Amino acid sequence: MTHQHPPSSAPSSSASTPDAADLAALADGEPGVVTLHAADVTLAYGDRTVLDGIDLDVPPGHRVGLVGENGVGKSTLLRLLAGQEEPDRGTVVRPDDLGFLHQETPYPLSATVEQVVADALAEVRAVETDLAAAAAALASLTAADDDAPAGDHTPGADPEVARAAREEAEAAYATALARSDAAEVWDADRRAEITLAGLGIEHVRGRTVAQMSGGERTRLGLAALLIRQPAALLLDEPTNHLDDDAARFLAAAIAAMPGAVVLASHDRDFLDEVCTEIFDLDPTAAGVSGTLYGGAYSEYRKAKRDERAAWERRYEQEQDELADLRDSIGTTARKVSHSRDATDNNKMAYGRRGDRVQSQVSRRVRNVQQRIDTLTASQVRRPPRPLVFSPSSYGMAAGGGSGVVLSLRDVVVPGRLELAALDLTAGTKLLVTGPNGSGKSTLLQVLAGDLVPEQGTVTQAPGVGVGLLEQDVYLQDDVRSPRELFTLLGAADALAAFGLVGRKDLDRPLRELSTGQRRRVVLGMLVAQAPEVLLLDEPTNHISLTLAEELGEAVEKALGTVVVASHDRWFRRTWKGSTLTLG
Repeated sequence: MTHQHPPSSAPSSSASTPDAADLAALADGEPGVVTLHAADVTLAYGDRTVLDGIDLDVPPGHRVGLVGENGVGKSTLLRLLAGQEEPDRGTVVRPDDLGFLHQETPYPLSATVEQVVADALAEVRAVETDLAAAAAALASLTAADDDAPAGDHTPGADPEVARAAREEAEAAYATALARSDAAEVWDADRRAEITLAGLGIEHVRGRTVAQMSGGERTRLGLAALLIRQPAALLLDEPTNHLDDDAARFLAAAIAAMPGAVVLASHDRDFLDEVCTEIFDLDPTAAGVSGTLYGGAYSEYRKAKRDERAAWERRYEQEQDELADLRDSIGTTARKVSHSRDATDNNKMAYGRRGDRVQSQVSRRVRNVQQRIDTLTASQVRRPPRPLVFSPSSYGMAAGGGSGVVLSLRDVVVPGRLELAALDLTAGTKLLVTGPNGSGKSTLLQVLAGDLVPEQGTVTQAPGVGVGLLEQDVYLQDDVRSPRELFTLLGAADALAAFGLVGRKDLDRPLRELSTGQRRRVVLGMLVAQAPEVLLLDEPTNHISLTLAEELGEAVEKALGTVVVASHDRWFRRTWKGSTLTLG
């Protein structure tokens, strides 16, 4: 069900669902109706229900951010809204003009940037062509009227026919002109130039998709959608691979779009800049998934915190009342019955009073039991214990060594990284920042020993272990479970204790887990191996917003050395360690 939460207020009643007669109008973009509509959407993979009874309406001009724990169904809901999957039950209505940011670019590897941009502008060009045709038709009638003899009108000599033809041509031109204004036909080429520059990929002109990096392909896909300006836009982690300037440009561009937008993002600053509502897929106290909160992420965060506290208070109060009621059943009889035996000369009277006492006891017990039954049936469920990242006593990285544990000198990776010197002392916490292409990931790969530089040296202190969390974990086809991987490390008991994987997911194949869940498994494996130096490449990508906050605290408390490369503005703003800026 969908509930609307105004900022810092209690939820209102459930949103109404349009009946079948209204569904055809929902995707037309007309004033007062929604562009995207999902009603009672349910989907299961095998015996595992991912989404259950989801309702969501997104009108034009609204931008909804999807949040929730990893594996709760954010990406699945986006695929259902896009029509890439069909629900087991329920209805999804979408406009024909819908854009979806794919994890992989939908363009062939042989396509050039110019071809991608031309494809994005194809609809605009068609609108422009229609306008030109309408203008030519109207001009032709006007010219014919001007050249006709006095008293004559075209077509034919009938003035009514001529007037009707001209009115039809004028109406067609007005419609084409309005569509051109809406599509911003006269600004389309400039919009394309600004978008490529704003997302930092103007330098890829002339290249094919095959010649671009993964980040450049993602940004090209984003650019195509922004240039196209679809009636509805769906985005899954759109700020991955974006530096600060590009992320701010994207936020401004999406906020200015007139259509409906639904997005899933780990970027908390981006959710604050863009969203008009937040749709939380985590279950509520009533067990309902899918709650709509008014406002951006910061307002949602406060409302969610207050809601959780109220849930916990209500649960505790109800459990206390139930315990008191159950205890009262056992003590009622003793409180109202006689405490001494009857004397011989009073047995008859005692018996009459005893009957009354027994009746009173029975009535009170029944009343208490009825209250217990009512309260048990209506009580809120126990608030689920959230996954709280709890690394071992040493934190995310083990203490070890002294002085410099890892260093490099005069390192050169042609076209990717040049760094004269870097010394990491034991216990250092270092944040690596810089624009795209400045070499952040390359530096971590060099420090991990996964990439040998063409020039320079990398020195690792004896007895110091190094672990690297890469941006891509490549486990999407792995049939092994998290428990099996941790067992291989001899750390099966640590898996659940870390709070990174829910108990219901411990034995599920990795290929059935979400991208964020797989990333959590790999992070847990690294922490279980207790490296003295832990390298994290964009650690907040794809993970839940709750874990993103906990990661920052865990890094700060780690005994060992931790190096983080991150574009996450919220993460960087709260960073308390040292910083290295590349580029």
